[in-house]
Amino acid sequence: MSFTGRRAFSSLFCLSKRAFSQHLLEPSGSRSSILHSKPTGPEQTARGSLEFAEWHNGGGLFHRTASVDPSVFIEVGAIVHQKAVIGADVHIGSGSIVGPSVSIGQSTNIMYNAVLSNCSVGMSCVIHNGSCIGQDGFGFFVDKEGNMTKKPQMLNVRIGDHVEIGANSCIDRGSWRDTVVGDYTKIDNLVQIGHNAVIGKCCMLCGQVGIAGSVTMGDYCTLAGRVAVKDHVTISSKVRLAANSGVTKDVGEPGDYAGFPAVPVHQWRRQSASLRRLSKKDLKESGS
Repeated sequence: MSFTGRRAFSSLFCLSKRAFSQHLLEPSGSRSSILHSKPTGPEQTARGSLEFAEWHNGGGLFHRTASVDPSVFIEVGAIVHQKAVIGADVHIGSGSIVGPSVSIGQSTNIMYNAVLSNCSVGMSCVIHNGSCIGQDGFGFFVDKEGNMTKKPQMLNVRIGDHVEIGANSCIDRGSWRDTVVGDYTKIDNLVQIGHNAVIGKCCMLCGQVGIAGSVTMGDYCTLAGRVAVKDHVTISSKVRLAANSGVTKDVGEPGDYAGFPAVPVHQWRRQSASLRRLSKKDLKESGS
């Protein structure tokens, strides 16, 4: 296909998409201008039997049983499900899904393609593109026949006020207690927080941090990039963990930690210096 042909095809395709999108958003009485028939299939189901309607501010869909403040902006392509509660001045980006009975506090900004279920989100939070909050945790056990069986994941996630959650981060719902993220905590991109974890207030979790299930973390903690925390570990308040550290047991005292397994940073520095000296010694001996 020539360049001219490709350009003509692209223009026709864009016009067709625009026309079809307009068809989906127009009132039922004016849709005949494109397809000459009333909507059928998924759209009719969404707008009819499931009682979804177009939101006046932004064009997204909301369930008629949801409680949505009139100031909320729901972009085209976003969906708010039944019995959700959305506070004043919330912004919900295109492609985002607010699940049944989810609550969102005022002035929270939800970016594109985020998915919220089984959770509550506080005021003035920012949830970036692709974040998933409230899905099942990774919980399985082996039964007597040797089959892998899923453990029930029935509880929720509770996000505090002024929390920021980076793109493509995941926070699992609880199984024996709610998963909690405290006020003013900031979470970077690609962070995993397992089920039943409790994160304190004013913590900072940098990119690719992985927190296993049932971890309890105090306030004002900082986890640098790619820190890993073992399940059922307790970390004191005001702990700072260097990049690539691995926490395998409780950290009971405030301070700086590093290494795998994580130890106080001055101890880790001595260990690293000793390893360098031993390496140099071995090289000299092998060379002689």
